[in-house]
This record gives sequence, structure tokens and C-alpha cells, in this order.
Amino acid sequence: MNAIKSLLRPLLLAGALLPLAGCNTLLLNAPGDVARQQGDLIIVSTVLMLLIIVPVIALTLFFAWRYRASNTKATYKPDWDHSTQLELLIWAAPLLIIIVLGAITWVSTHTLDPYRPLDRIKAGQPVAADVKPLEIEVVALDWKWLFLYPEYNIATINEIAAPVDRPIKFKITASSVMNSFYIPALAGQIYAMPGMETQLHAVMNHPGEYEGFSANYSGAGFSHMRFKFHGLDQAGFDRWVQNNRAGGQTLERAGYLELEKPSEKEPVRRYSAVAPGLYKAILNRCVDASKMCMDEMMMIDANGGLGNSANALAPRRRGDLRGGPVVLSAMCVTEPSAVPSWGVATLAP
Repeated sequence: MNAIKSLLRPLLLAGALLPLAGCNTLLLNAPGDVARQQGDLIIVSTVLMLLIIVPVIALTLFFAWRYRASNTKATYKPDWDHSTQLELLIWAAPLLIIIVLGAITWVSTHTLDPYRPLDRIKAGQPVAADVKPLEIEVVALDWKWLFLYPEYNIATINEIAAPVDRPIKFKITASSVMNSFYIPALAGQIYAMPGMETQLHAVMNHPGEYEGFSANYSGAGFSHMRFKFHGLDQAGFDRWVQNNRAGGQTLERAGYLELEKPSEKEPVRRYSAVAPGLYKAILNRCVDASKMCMDEMMMIDANGGLGNSANALAPRRRGDLRGGPVVLSAMCVTEPSAVPSWGVATLAP
């Protein structure tokens, strides 16, 4: 029997530790400086809260054992109901923890603001004044990711790369439903929403291949909405750019409209060139030439609506994102005969 117990004990211990085998400590030891700071924030907050939780649990168990019914040596005071010293201890300790957590939250909320340009590459290394961030335009599609590099005029599907120790500025939007852009090794998740632009500033400090995905359910193909992030040295990144330019095709507006259609498990695609103004047209939901751009529509609204827009816009001679004229049309017409004289107006550029 003793031999069986001695054999079962390590097996039971191994079984208890088995769930921990799948733990990934990437979030707490990330290779990207922003993600690392976020991981440090998790650790500090957890430790501060454990300063209260652990003593409370320990004292609860101690009191249950110390004042059990069978312990006749324990002091018995059925009429006791107050202790000033105990009240101060009970309230002062949590209050101090809350004050410290509040201060940390205030500072980290500003320093780790995703819209805030980076002021450091890593601890002890500030961003040089002449360093220009790498701008990457991100579009969440159904169910794939489109990445555009305006500095290099290239684009990719389900693959992204950046040089290490260079700040990255992501401009993020979506084509249809809301998604969440997330690279755990780089920084926290940021939502991608149609007709809106969010931003994320981050930096990768160590070369490697890292996982990226959508962290917000967006339909049937959500599970396969994943991509690879490649952290490369400058020479490797330059080669990656050249490979995209050499082996790709041009991403025109018509090609984007086909790409926008829902599809799953899309392989990596590369585009050696991108149609001018494509990202801005995606953001304003007017890649299709038959649709008015959102910014033009908002300008119409800001100038008093359809009734006053022709006079308000005429002096500006402003065209839409495709370079064509602004077309104003009646929005609430039920019959063709009901169209007022100002219902349709075309402003030549």
C-alpha cells in the first residue's frame, strides 16, 4: 500500500501541474517595449492586490482554526463588537493600495495611450529626433487582414513586417463589421471599425516571427483571421520590401472590391503597388465610384444639408476622393415627380 501511495503521489502532482504546461508567458515578457510595459503593469497591479488578498485568506483560515469550538484555550468574548485599532488596519491598508493603484493607472493611461507617439525605443533608449515612424495602414476584411505601406507603396494580405527598434504607427479601420487588431508580442488590442480610424503606436525590439489575430468575433471565418508579424533587422526588412515589389501585382480599386468579399483561410498575397488614395477611400467607404465619400457627405451636412450645400460648396470647387465632381442628390424622395429643382446638382471640378 505504501508503495502504491508513493507511486501515485508524483503522478497526482504531475496531473495538477499539467494544465500549466500550456501557459504562455509572452504577455508578461514581451519582445515589444509597449507590450512589455503593459505586462509590467499587470504584474505590479497583481502584486499590489495580493498584498491584501493573501493576508485576508491567511487570517480567515487562522481565525477558523484558532477559534474553533474544540479549542477551549481561545479567548471567548460573545459581547465584543468593536476595535478602533482593527478598524484602522482593515480600512487603511486597502485605501493605501487603492491610492497606489490609482496613481499607477493615471500615469500608465497617459504613457501607454495607443494614440500617443512613442518617446522611447526601450528602457534607457529614447526615440531619436530624426527617426520617422514606419506607417502601416491596416484594414480588417471578412475574414482576412490587408496591410498597406504608403512609404513603400506596397501591400500584403495576412502578413506584416517591420524593422526592429523603429517606431511603428498603425492606422486601423475595417471594411464591414468591427474587429480587433491584436499582436500580443507588440502591444495591446485596438478595435477596427468601418468608417472610423483608430491608431496604435508600438515598437518591436527583438527579431522573430509573432502571431497576430482578431480578438473580436466577426462571423463564420473569425477563427482563421490570423496573420504573421515579422520583426526583422533593417537589411532583412529591405529584402522583404523588395520581395513584395518583385513578386506582386498592383492592388487597384476593382481588385480591392473583389478582395473585400468574404473568404476564409486566405494565403499570403503580395502587391507591388497600390492605387493612389485607396486607404482613404476605404476609410470613407467610397472605393466604389458610385458612392459618395463619407467626408464629402459630412461636409454637406455641416453646410446645412442638401438644400444649402450647392451654394455652400460651389465657391470651393471641391471634388471627392476619386478626383471627380461632388454629386448632391435628394435623400428622401418617394416618386420621381417629387424631386425638387435643387434635388440633383453637379459641381464641376
